[in-house]
Amino acid sequence: MPTEKGSKIMGYEVIARKWRPQQFSDVVGQDHVVQTLENALASNRIAHAYLFVGPRGIGKTSIARIFAKALNCDAGMTATPCDTCDNCIEIMGGNSLDVREIDGASNNSVDQVRDLRETIRYAPAHGRFKLIIIDEVHMLSNSAFNALLKTLEEPPPHVKFFFATTEPQKIPATIISRCQRFDLRRIAEEDIITRLELIAKDEKVTIEPDALLAVARGSEGGLRDAESALDQLIAFKGKTISEEDVLQVFGLVSRRTLDALSESILDGDMASVIGQVDGLEQAGKDLQRLVLELMDGFRNRLVAAYSGPDQANLDVERMLRICDILAQTDERMRFSLSKRILLETALVRCSRAAKVATLEEIIAQINALKAAGGVVIAGAPATGVATDPSSSPVARRSPPPAALTEVAPPSPRRAPPVSVSSTAAPPPSGGGSDAELALLLAQWPQIVAHAGRIAVAVQGALKDAAPTAVVDDTVHIGIDPEFESELTLFESPRNRKAVERSLAAVLNRPVAIVFQALKARPSQVAEVPAPSDVYSAVPPDDSASATRKGDPQAWKQREEVKQVLDMFNGTIVDVRE
Repeated sequence: MPTEKGSKIMGYEVIARKWRPQQFSDVVGQDHVVQTLENALASNRIAHAYLFVGPRGIGKTSIARIFAKALNCDAGMTATPCDTCDNCIEIMGGNSLDVREIDGASNNSVDQVRDLRETIRYAPAHGRFKLIIIDEVHMLSNSAFNALLKTLEEPPPHVKFFFATTEPQKIPATIISRCQRFDLRRIAEEDIITRLELIAKDEKVTIEPDALLAVARGSEGGLRDAESALDQLIAFKGKTISEEDVLQVFGLVSRRTLDALSESILDGDMASVIGQVDGLEQAGKDLQRLVLELMDGFRNRLVAAYSGPDQANLDVERMLRICDILAQTDERMRFSLSKRILLETALVRCSRAAKVATLEEIIAQINALKAAGGVVIAGAPATGVATDPSSSPVARRSPPPAALTEVAPPSPRRAPPVSVSSTAAPPPSGGGSDAELALLLAQWPQIVAHAGRIAVAVQGALKDAAPTAVVDDTVHIGIDPEFESELTLFESPRNRKAVERSLAAVLNRPVAIVFQALKARPSQVAEVPAPSDVYSAVPPDDSASATRKGDPQAWKQREEVKQVLDMFNGTIVDVRE
């Protein structure tokens, strides 16, 4: 015989079983299901099959058992079974002849379902109904479902079925359509905390409010998980439990730590992020769970900002970008052995995402610079400062490659038709700008190369030309008399526009051009620079790329387009003028 001490040990009942609901009023967080079943009992509208769907530990089989008691209670069909009659006591003890509880995972063959069909043919032994409860019913085989189908279609009047499952998508539609389906919800943290406080009071346990919150947060909406965790904590710490005990036992992270890590991510402080992850990993925290809690924290920030006064200051795009990175990381970490590396790289990406300019910010920058008459640098960081065009003669390209989008100038004055003459008049000397002329002479090789990329035909002619004067909004260009026949090239509006755009990019203002045949060869002959010159990122003129319109594949090869597509994970749908 066991000793008295041994009897006490063997007779201990865990909290989850001890506090299992025995009445509909004890069920937590499933009011919509309880109300429906109580009304069905009151009106005597009892279906032959019920399907309870939901995650683990929220009361699916408990509700089925309570309903079974309500149907077979000696006091009559009632929403409040007496729990004192023989039928109620047998059902609570799991030894009722009229209530058969089956585990679908271990009784899933067609032969076992056939045996069940033979059993339910007979009338109940004591109660009004013979009740069949099948837990995890989705584990039945297809043949077993088919064998059960005919019974569900034409059930005996004394038989009721109760099915419980966590994966309803695996149940054939023909089975679901013959049942009344109830979707049970995850239990709210507030409801779990209330029930844990009641249990702790009855068990004479002192537990901090923050510890209760941590247990409720770790249970993910499952009351049974929370009760089991409380049982484990009592065994670990006795009658006094703190938040630190909960975090230590279950590998959770405190709210303060999560908030600090989230702030470091939003501030772009990558060193702090890596340091905090290292500390959490050394403390034995669950890194997979950390990703989920970070995602939940950013989701809460979105909800709080939308429902509060800070809605105008909320950066939705950055928050969504961070949540998307964390969701992808959670999926990858499930099948990876290098969880820390995945987490660190993901959080670094989140830190960068928090600082990358959004599309709205880039558009606002472009509009602001256009209004100021400046040069727009696409893809610049949100915190970047636009360079004053007047501080440098030419906007310099800096790595990584950035696209210079020129401000569209108003239609400049079109120069009169070029008259070819070997004794052209000398260029005007009044009203010009010696500084601008010097700038054009210094940048002439780059101007030639840029204009050649817009209109290839003009590059050869410009190599034997040079600017001679800048008067108001007109640039006078002299060409070698040996090649004065090439002046006819610039009668083409396309070619003239190519040169005007190249000059305007240097002078930061729209200009017109006048070509003249000189008596002597220009003192400066343009050399075509390497492709990496200052103009290499300037997009070609629309007219020059007419053959590429409507061709997304051609535009995808542009460096500046690649940057934008990579930044926003986008694709080119259409190219329009």
